[in-house]
Amino acid sequence: MAPKRGLKERLAAGEDVLAAEGYLFEFERRGYLQAGAFVPEVVLEHPDLVEQLHEEFVHAGSDVVLAFTYYGHREKLRVIGREHELEPLNKKALQIAKKVADRHNCLMAGNICNTTVYNPKDQHTFDQVRAMYKEQVEWAVQGGADFMLAETINYVGEAKLALEAIRKYGHGMPAVICFGQLPESVTHDGHSHAEACKILEAEGADVVGLNCSSGPRRHIEEMKKIRKECKGYLASLPVPYRTDKTHTTFQMLINPETGKQAFPGDLDYFCSAKSEIHDFGKAMKEIGVKYVGLCCGNSSRYFRELAEAMGRHPPASRYSANMDLHYVFGKIAREHNVEIKNMYLGKDQKH
Repeated sequence: MAPKRGLKERLAAGEDVLAAEGYLFEFERRGYLQAGAFVPEVVLEHPDLVEQLHEEFVHAGSDVVLAFTYYGHREKLRVIGREHELEPLNKKALQIAKKVADRHNCLMAGNICNTTVYNPKDQHTFDQVRAMYKEQVEWAVQGGADFMLAETINYVGEAKLALEAIRKYGHGMPAVICFGQLPESVTHDGHSHAEACKILEAEGADVVGLNCSSGPRRHIEEMKKIRKECKGYLASLPVPYRTDKTHTTFQMLINPETGKQAFPGDLDYFCSAKSEIHDFGKAMKEIGVKYVGLCCGNSSRYFRELAEAMGRHPPASRYSANMDLHYVFGKIAREHNVEIKNMYLGKDQKH
């Protein structure tokens, strides 16, 4: 196996870096994680399943194995009464991710996120945030992470604290900083997404961009704006749900059959078509976004589509659809099955 090249080496060579996310939603979907709390308890309770999901995403084309420590921080674990397991959870998640990354020569990323305690009007929370980021970054260094991802951050101020921690405790690891997509495209402290990314780029982040909350089409719109403001490497990781101009985030979506908020239980009603994921991948190539992935709601079938749209042929492509082989809809269809096809399609039975 060739020596592993780092994130900055790959980007400097002009390569796209594909990063699969969405662990929280996928484990909730599979019945191993509670919606609402959204804490990665599965790392401790079913580590074999975490390893398997990492494998699935690599099989589908991910270059990055992201340690499942999103919301695995002190505040979220405190909420569910498991703060005493903070260090074991983080170290186990990093160990699993490192094992899979080394097996496939992938990059392994440490992960920090919005702390839920940051308050720009309360300086005391700044110290809390610094302490939370410090311990997670230090564990990521010990666990052999190749770079750090700080994501779904909704304040420029909190993003600066995340970058500060990575710079101070990350032993030179590259930093990818992603803001969460917010309804009005403005951070909670008043910056447009483009301005926020420009600020963090100027602060020294190696990659800046957006993740979560909004679907592929809105991410395309926002990344065009960010590209105009930022000169360096950009990241985009939307959710695979059909948000629109009225409901700009998946938290805002309303199930038209019930009239109730679709987030999180009824989001399947709004799942993106694979063709939308394909179009997103093509658009990222055109805009020049180099760190590309999918966030909450991602699955290996979606990620394979993204990888193929960006010119990849991952192992999972062996099983990409080939409808020529279908007994009714394909080229091999016998005459009597063509009649069945026409019936399905509402066409005249004659052929």
